Amino acid sequence: MHTEYISINRHTLERLIAYKGECFAVGTTSVRTLESLYYIGVTLGKNPNATEEEMHVGQWQPYDQQSDMSTQDSLKNILEYMNKHSLEALHTSTQVIIAPGYSYHVVKGMITNFHQPQSTLLLLVSAFIGDDWRKIYDYALKHDFRFLSYGDSSLLIP
Repeated sequence: MHTEYISINRHTLERLIAYKGECFAVGTTSVRTLESLYYIGVTLGKNPNATEEEMHVGQWQPYDQQSDMSTQDSLKNILEYMNKHSLEALHTSTQVIIAPGYSYHVVKGMITNFHQPQSTLLLLVSAFIGDDWRKIYDYALKHDFRFLSYGDSSLLIP
């Protein structure tokens, strides 16, 4: 999975915490960023002095590093780190791949386009809504929805 860079400012993090670490994401990059925050917070819970490099979320980290930490506690770990280092924004990166078997922590709904078969983005959607993705995509195909970046989008709520 390719690397995407993450930047989250203090205000956004505080808002996420205020909403119990639950939100709707717009776009798959936002989904990957928000879900990566959980694992960054888990890392900081184990190592409060982690470097930016150590906070990087690896491709398979969610599958290899199971945690029962609450989403709010994970996000609070990030805020504590930012406070300790007088940061207004946290900058790091992620390579997380979200596929069936993944447990979502932050994202409770998403708006996204219709993605190509056999793409990692379709895996992300399938991990979110389960086998119902087939019904949704069949409907879109039968009704001439447009696919890919400039196509139609969908609101997905599991």
